[in-house]
Amino acid sequence: MKKIMSMAVIGLLSMTLLVGCGNKNDQTAGSNNQQNEQTITITHSKGTSTIPAEVKKAVVFELSILDTMDALDVDVEVAAPIDSLPVYLEDYKTSVNAGSIKEPDIEAIYNFNPDVIFISGRQADFYDELNKIAPTVYVEINAATYMEDVKKNVTNVAEIFGKTEAAAEKLAALEEKVNAVKEVAQATDDKALIVLTNDGSLSAYGKGSRFGLIHDALGVKEADTTIEVSTHGQEASYEYIAQVNPTILYVVDRTAVSGGTVTGQETLNNELVNSTVAAQTGKVVYLDPECWYLSGGGLTSVQIMVEEIEASLK
Repeated sequence: MKKIMSMAVIGLLSMTLLVGCGNKNDQTAGSNNQQNEQTITITHSKGTSTIPAEVKKAVVFELSILDTMDALDVDVEVAAPIDSLPVYLEDYKTSVNAGSIKEPDIEAIYNFNPDVIFISGRQADFYDELNKIAPTVYVEINAATYMEDVKKNVTNVAEIFGKTEAAAEKLAALEEKVNAVKEVAQATDDKALIVLTNDGSLSAYGKGSRFGLIHDALGVKEADTTIEVSTHGQEASYEYIAQVNPTILYVVDRTAVSGGTVTGQETLNNELVNSTVAAQTGKVVYLDPECWYLSGGGLTSVQIMVEEIEASLK
């Protein structure tokens, strides 16, 4: 009789455990990212990355991710391309050097023994090699879905490092700011042109470009609606800028972050550029090149970017 009673108790306990497990699995169903007590799985365009639930070391080449980690007060050991860090992330200058922004130091990364690696397009050719060292998350921010991608990337960082509540609050505040600036942009007659200066050369960017946040997400009107979408922009000249004649000229000075001898201000100090409405009304706006060229897409950088556009519309 005692034996029969024991078997019944064991059976009841087994059913209880099975029900508990089933409920836990139900909670994660329907999400692209899966999480259990030991790992977190992140889905991205190059596949999936299964990451330890407690990350202690992270290699970060995509600077928008380092920006977001910093904004969320993530406390882990970091390796990064320290020679390419923007000034506002200079506290990470003492981190392990993971190589240059375009060429990871594979040996240094292997010796660092990371739990996760974050890369983007600049390091895409090294994905397979890095993924053999540690789970490698490929980060993308597409112009057409800029804010959606920012939200996805911030959410992924928050899940990996246990910062979901703080991330949700910051994303909500950022979305509110974006919507407010968009309302202002739509209410003005200003039409803007975005140019990148690079050691004396000029290229123009419009909707759907790497700087398209200005038009696509913030709703600033275009001075030229025919600019071709290209990674390196459409070749431009002084005559082109004068012909388009924007009321706002946004300038990203690549020389300021990548080196060179001719600054953006020197490049644009030209009679034709100075004849534009933008120049005549003091609306040639030099954007923060670190945020717009190096680390755009992070919680801090996007906040700075949006505030710069807001200020230009006043």
